[in-house]
Amino acid sequence: MTAYYVKLYLATLMAFFVIDMIWLGLIARTFYQKHLGFLLASPPNWTAAFIFYLLFIAGILVFVVVPGLKEDSLQWTLLRAALFGLITYATYDLTNLATIKNWPVVVTVVDMIWGVVLSVSVSFVSFTVGKWLS
Repeated sequence: MTAYYVKLYLATLMAFFVIDMIWLGLIARTFYQKHLGFLLASPPNWTAAFIFYLLFIAGILVFVVVPGLKEDSLQWTLLRAALFGLITYATYDLTNLATIKNWPVVVTVVDMIWGVVLSVSVSFVSFTVGKWLS
């Protein structure tokens, strides 16, 4: 069973990385540069980003995908994924909005929506791979 979870974790990590890189590198790159350019590190702290990815994938699997697979319910998986994405991204964005001077509200809104879309997309891929692996 351990090999199953390792494969599921790696597949979920790859899905997350590909989807998030399309968002960050192609779709929203100028958006974040426009609104947060004054705060962006150059180059980014890749170690911190990598640790976030590892933890976020663990969260998606523990709180969303594995329970969804046990229930054999894509619908509940995607509902949990939307909630997980909203809560996790809201934690970051609303904290920044509360504590960082001139943090743009539009970034908070867009990022929270992205958290939902990303979590749902990644969880869909992960659920599908989990079904296929079992």
